Amino acid sequence: MAEQNQKQNELRQLVEQAVAQAFQLQIPQLQSQIVQIVLKALPAGASAASAPHGEDASSLVHAVSNIHAGSTQKEILRALLDSGGGYCSRIALFVVKAGAASGWQARGFGDEEAVKDFSLDLNAGPVAHSYQNRVATPGNIAEMGRRFVEQFDRPANEQVLVLPLTLKEKVAALVYADGGDTGKLDSSSLELLVIATSAWLEVVSLRKQAAAKEDSTMVSRVEAPPPPPVQTVSSFSDPFAAHTPKHVPVSPEPAAAEVVEVASARASAAAAPATAADPWAGMSPEDADVHRKAQRFARLLVDEIKLYNQAKVAEGRRHKDLYDRLKEDIDKSRGTFQKRYGNTAAASGDYFHNELLRSLAEDDISIMGANFRR
Repeated sequence: MAEQNQKQNELRQLVEQAVAQAFQLQIPQLQSQIVQIVLKALPAGASAASAPHGEDASSLVHAVSNIHAGSTQKEILRALLDSGGGYCSRIALFVVKAGAASGWQARGFGDEEAVKDFSLDLNAGPVAHSYQNRVATPGNIAEMGRRFVEQFDRPANEQVLVLPLTLKEKVAALVYADGGDTGKLDSSSLELLVIATSAWLEVVSLRKQAAAKEDSTMVSRVEAPPPPPVQTVSSFSDPFAAHTPKHVPVSPEPAAAEVVEVASARASAAAAPATAADPWAGMSPEDADVHRKAQRFARLLVDEIKLYNQAKVAEGRRHKDLYDRLKEDIDKSRGTFQKRYGNTAAASGDYFHNELLRSLAEDDISIMGANFRR
């Protein structure tokens, strides 16, 4: 029986490690799939002419890319508010926890923390309908309640929108938006941004859980601890809470001293090439984090170019004049990248240029053509 349990534990560790590696490999594909799902959800006939203030589908994809550039829950939710501010005059996020919706941050109210600790009534008006049915709900400012109106005043046209941010089939937050003094309120675009945010928060959570499991498995192999109790952790009950991985019981193997010695040797051997392969190993944690985000953002921008210009990419590769065919898109995305990371520690990495060569030109600079900046 003991030998059978040992084999089961070894098999479980191998499966966990394989699943963690699979999640890491699938993250880029998940990003691309989320962008495509959002694009398919665009209303039929959506165009620059129908979008407010000249915003078009391309700017919406840039907004989604900004959200996907976040690697923590707070960064993602701040990006949602920043991006959402382009499609309405005032926007705020209220975290739902323990049956209450408390204000977190806002944009357009004159103070980003104007709504902090303000509680919404979950039992009345568009807030109740959005929370209970998990759908975007328009309404009139009067339906938000007298206390809300007195605190934040009325938008000019009195129209409001409440959107649910759902995670793991639960409403984790409510997003409030209105037209303020300008009347700008693009309900469809805001709904798409909230959907994209929910999906990306799910992806980030899966990635962190997979990485934590992989780390936990490595530690258990080296230290050979006694079996801990199994703990079940619910995800996204609070969008700002740190996610703790599930702890899997591991039985100590016979001849523990020999196992530890072998495992330690393997871990040391594996650590050396991993460190050498990390281009940011010698940097401070803050600078390394900026470099990682810059590289990820560059990949999102280039993925967007490929998504919108598949025919041009194929022709450009064939005739080796890819830059000439995509000059406007490439220069625009390069400007976006420089604006965000040109004055940061990541500027020296030249990530956008490198990603163009890797992803668009397939590591062959001649494919970009003679006019491409070296």
